[in-house]
Amino acid sequence: MRSSTSRILTTHTGSLPRPWRVVELLLDEMQQPGASGPALEVAVRAAVADVVQKQIDAGIDVINDGEQGRADYTVHVKDRLTGFDGPNAPPRGTGEPEFPELAALLSQFASPLQYRPACSGPVAWKDWPAVEADIARAKTAMSKAKAEEFFFTSPSPGQIARYLTNQHYKTDEEYLYALADAMAREYRAIVNAGFVLQLDCPDLAMSRVLYLDRSIADYRKIIALNVEALNHAVKDVPVDRMRMHVCWGSTLGPHHTDVPLKDIVDIILKAKPQAVSFPGANPRHGHEWKVWQAVKLPDGKIIVPGVIDSTSNFVEHPELVADRIVQYARIVGRDNMIAGVDCGFGTFAGRVQVDSKIVWMKLASLAEGAGLASKQLW
Repeated sequence: MRSSTSRILTTHTGSLPRPWRVVELLLDEMQQPGASGPALEVAVRAAVADVVQKQIDAGIDVINDGEQGRADYTVHVKDRLTGFDGPNAPPRGTGEPEFPELAALLSQFASPLQYRPACSGPVAWKDWPAVEADIARAKTAMSKAKAEEFFFTSPSPGQIARYLTNQHYKTDEEYLYALADAMAREYRAIVNAGFVLQLDCPDLAMSRVLYLDRSIADYRKIIALNVEALNHAVKDVPVDRMRMHVCWGSTLGPHHTDVPLKDIVDIILKAKPQAVSFPGANPRHGHEWKVWQAVKLPDGKIIVPGVIDSTSNFVEHPELVADRIVQYARIVGRDNMIAGVDCGFGTFAGRVQVDSKIVWMKLASLAEGAGLASKQLW
């Protein structure tokens, strides 16, 4: 993958706002598979072409398809893999029971497209053509785009297990490795198509909320296993064709129970992908640039810190963006970082936290700030 060798490159986390027509058709498809027919494909193709051009117009260097054809970044696998016919789990992150007033506020952001069945049988591929169509659509849209590089997102085994819980395999480890063996095919296909594979791994930080009754030491063992399964899944994929995204969620909650980056960063860095993307702009984690003063970045690794927040409608000033970039670059080296976004802007179809027009203003500010930082660093 490209690195910032002559200027600071920019990218984002993957999901971008979807047109309401696409959301409506995805909802129809969820309620009645096959109901949308060719209309969904036509709408998604147009949305992908549009979102690719908007990224270029905003000045983003490393771009993707915006995940336009997916209800979210993880659960689409339930329709492509066998074994997911178990009971539906309630959506997570749609309320804050500890804070009822906040829960009422956040209820308006709940996506209608959240169906998370448990794993109730063996995991294997049943709809591989859907993956091929996804990749082909993105490749067509980006074939004429003038960007530094293109990436394509896919959930990690640990993230899938976090959303689609195990009710079939004897142990969580067995389930993780079954997912790893299945998803390895998708990971290879993405890279073989010419994309940089982005593995979405919010499980490595967000799972902490499920284990607050356990010690940090015990939690570290849990996510270490997730990293081992991930590395098993990508054992045939070149290191420099992968990046990963770790985060504490894209919700507007208080995040007061988030596990500190310093407690898990060594485990994250054991994952095989060359680059690691993580939030660095939001108020709960904006101070964690200091972690990199104490942690030596392994040779060949690249960090992609978020320098704009994905949950706020504030448009960050380019000078603030530049300050954040320079802060990281002076610690890890200007060649070892790319400027990114905390999380996705369209994590769940139909959930709008940031006005779609403001999203593009924020991404343009990211690009402008990277330009200012580049002048300081080169």
